[in-house]
Amino acid sequence: MLKKIKGMFSKKDKKADYDWLREVDARKRLEIATCALFIEMANADEKFLKVEKEKVIQIMKDLFNLDDEYVEELLELSERQVEESLSLFEFTTEINATSTNDEKFEIVKNLWRLILVDDELHPFEDYLIKKISNNLNLSHKDMIAAKMEVKEEMNKE
Repeated sequence: MLKKIKGMFSKKDKKADYDWLREVDARKRLEIATCALFIEMANADEKFLKVEKEKVIQIMKDLFNLDDEYVEELLELSERQVEESLSLFEFTTEINATSTNDEKFEIVKNLWRLILVDDELHPFEDYLIKKISNNLNLSHKDMIAAKMEVKEEMNKE
């Protein structure tokens, strides 16, 4: 990272030098948008349980290869974004702009992992997973396939 910053000041092509910064910003926006969806889901039943918070932290660490300190900061930042947001659309738009269908499918699988961590499917969680899947341009069939994969995975544990 330091080499890239130093290189910004020594190279002639300044536009190319800032490309890495846009990539970092895009990754950070993706992390925030994804974490925000997990927070929205955890809050869907109006109870953000400790087990759900732990699951969000684990998912974010695994999904983006992050350390504990970074995830804690990301969680706080994402919670603020959720409070300030008008809808899920701003988060799903960011994910759609930077993610493949396979990556979006993995996000939905992780949402199912979060939903099912307390062994209960609340009607608001059911509504929200359908809305998020739709906003991510995934079919109902894909949403159900994600759910079945997670349930099968949970049965093996």
